[in-house]
Amino acid sequence: MRRFTFGGTLAGLRHRQKVDRERRILQAAITLFRRDGYRAVRIEDLAELAGVSVGTVYNYHATKGDILIAIVALEVEEVLEAGAHTVANPPVGVETALLTLIFQYYDHSLEYLTKEMWRSAMALAIETPHTPNGRRYADLDRQLAAQVGSLIETLQRRGEVHPSLDAHVLGDLVFNTLNMMFIDFVKDDMASLAVLKGAVAVRTGLLARLIAVGQGEPA
Repeated sequence: MRRFTFGGTLAGLRHRQKVDRERRILQAAITLFRRDGYRAVRIEDLAELAGVSVGTVYNYHATKGDILIAIVALEVEEVLEAGAHTVANPPVGVETALLTLIFQYYDHSLEYLTKEMWRSAMALAIETPHTPNGRRYADLDRQLAAQVGSLIETLQRRGEVHPSLDAHVLGDLVFNTLNMMFIDFVKDDMASLAVLKGAVAVRTGLLARLIAVGQGEPA
């Protein structure tokens, strides 16, 4: 029993050390990518700031692109977690509920990444769609679209959205719209988040009125 406990404790310590190294690598990458630009940062500089060897960085991430996509995943996982609370208990009103979720996505979007980092991550996903990075980026988008669909399902159960409509098709429609507008936003360094949110609110409001119960039959 003592040997088992010791082994378990040692394994737990190793796991915590591994998690801590990964956290330090990603935090160093966030700091340097934001300060110097993704393309300008060397793995050597990142390793030095993280307090690990270059070899250790490569043990966790085969390329600098892997590190960038890991930061995107960190950002998306956090907004999905926050969004789950909105899906479980959305505010009243289709438009208000949808915008609450969408604005959670947008408000967090520049927490870890700059517009330049987003552009680089998108380029990686587009240029190499069948690589692990490309597939991971696409899967993150699918999870976000699915969450929007789940929100619409919740609103249907509450009687706020027409029950005849496919919630997840609508979720894809809403996500594709907000995603394309986000792409336009990160392409323009001068574009403001406030303007983006205003533009998507107009489009979301129109769709909300079309799908909400009491606003006429859907086409």
